[in-house]
Amino acid sequence: MSGLLALLDDVSAIAKVAAASVDDIGAAAMKAGSKTAGVIIDDAAVTPKYVQGFAPARELPIIWRIARGSLINKLVFLMPAALLMAAVAPWLVWPLLILGGSYLAFEGAEKIVHALTKHDETSGGPDGSHAVKDPMHLEEQKVKGAIKTDFILSAEIMVISLSAIEAPNFWMQAATLAVVAVLITAAVYGSVAVIVKMDDIGLWLSQVARTGFGRWLGRAIVKFMPWLLKALAIIGTAAMLWVGGSIIVHSLHEMGWHWPEEFIHDLAVAYGQGQPALEWGITAAVDFVIGFVWGLILIPVGVKVVAPVWSSLFGGKEKAAH
Repeated sequence: MSGLLALLDDVSAIAKVAAASVDDIGAAAMKAGSKTAGVIIDDAAVTPKYVQGFAPARELPIIWRIARGSLINKLVFLMPAALLMAAVAPWLVWPLLILGGSYLAFEGAEKIVHALTKHDETSGGPDGSHAVKDPMHLEEQKVKGAIKTDFILSAEIMVISLSAIEAPNFWMQAATLAVVAVLITAAVYGSVAVIVKMDDIGLWLSQVARTGFGRWLGRAIVKFMPWLLKALAIIGTAAMLWVGGSIIVHSLHEMGWHWPEEFIHDLAVAYGQGQPALEWGITAAVDFVIGFVWGLILIPVGVKVVAPVWSSLFGGKEKAAH
């Protein structure tokens, strides 16, 4: 009997340790995931464009295919690579983060320049429409393009998350990274699914609701959705520049170049008047400006160097797909 009680006590102790480990993984995952806010918001803002022009019945299947590809990107390819890098060459994390922060800064600055520059986006037929000869081929092409774009954003998410994880051992680190991958994918593409279908829900309410308020709510949702998408695009761009600048400054600090982060901290303390919210706002604003300026510097590099190289490597395949 005493042996059975001792066994039960051991099992109870193991269960407590396991529960604590689960709590630790969850807390670490939430902390790591919060560091990727800019990438997540931009991902959620960009993804709806991949289902534009398709029949409503195909919208959710397309989002599911992209989400599945995103999860494969994170768990099958990027997570093992990130863990291997952390084990063999942890010093690579900060240069990669600077590279990722530079990508975010470039994307954010390019979007602002694109929005401020006059351009003609109309193409196709006389009414601006696009004739789709093979919807299934177009869907396949769109899904592959979305998954390819997601790979870049997912790589940034995984590296940022890895840098924020403070796990005592390899398995805790791997478990936390896996939880981050699953939660972020579910959050992004779950949000995208809701955003994409909200106009259909609003239209349905405006037509079948039994009360005047219900029909009014449906019409309000339909009218509100374009504004929501525009707001998401603006917030996503601002978040990219803020997070990009913050990543670059913090990574330079970790690599031994301390003065940028110390200067921003001193500036925030001097003008924050002891108010944490104001200090955070000043820090975020300076990080935003740094990200924007660095992104502007990188635009010529991206246009004149990276784009031609990318086009020479993959341009033939893309033209063939069209």
